Amino acid sequence: MSSELHVDVSGGVAVLTLNRPAQQNAVTPAMASDLGAALRRCDNDDAIGAVVVTGTPPAFCAGADLSLQVGEVRGLIDPPPFKIRKPVIAAVNGHAVGIGLEIALQCDIRYFARDAVYGLNQVRRGALPGGYAHWTLPRLIGSARAADLLLTGRTFDGEEAKALGLANACLHAAEVLPQALEVAHDIAQGSAPLPVALSKRLLWEAPTMDPETVGRLETELNDYVAKSSDGGEGVAALKDRRQPKWNGSVSSEWPAWDAITGSGPRPGLD
Repeated sequence: MSSELHVDVSGGVAVLTLNRPAQQNAVTPAMASDLGAALRRCDNDDAIGAVVVTGTPPAFCAGADLSLQVGEVRGLIDPPPFKIRKPVIAAVNGHAVGIGLEIALQCDIRYFARDAVYGLNQVRRGALPGGYAHWTLPRLIGSARAADLLLTGRTFDGEEAKALGLANACLHAAEVLPQALEVAHDIAQGSAPLPVALSKRLLWEAPTMDPETVGRLETELNDYVAKSSDGGEGVAALKDRRQPKWNGSVSSEWPAWDAITGSGPRPGLD
């Protein structure tokens, strides 16, 4: 990893910090590449149960580095946060515009700073939003509200982000990362890793399925999980009045998704 991305792993949680504070963490090709590589590592490492993406204060990410040519930096992180099998939480602790907001939209849970500036402002710069924004944004807030943000390129604050449904919570900037870490550690230490990974995948894919398919998958995936290494641990711990001891492995116990769904690519990373 370059100095443009800091990676810290502790207690089952990986914290990926965009680190160009003098440039408000504006994205360069090197930073985008490093972020993708770090996410790929998190996907494959069973010691990591959850991921937090944040920025070195005072910003989360002010978009693409303006010293680069238009189009040189894109929001297509490889792999994107929604593709990896661990929950990814965006600790949006400051301004997030353009690519910065696009990265946050690719995460599973988002905490926003109240007084920061947010927006997908590319149309005001002679371009259009990328980074899957035309896919993630309507899923989160609906087509009409997404059209408002995408076509006007206007900015908004954390309170509106919460009202729109972009933010799980709107907090003071100094509270954003601690809140994200609290939730990440709760997931990493308290939830069975394989069911969490499968539930995340189903959450992202279910909107393209009919209710009957989703219901079938829930049943079949529960049957699959019941036969996994953690299958009986939750009930046993409840009966014994103790905390569960999870030993499941997402990397080695991940099912062949196409065999279960009947179509489509296997989620996760090959």
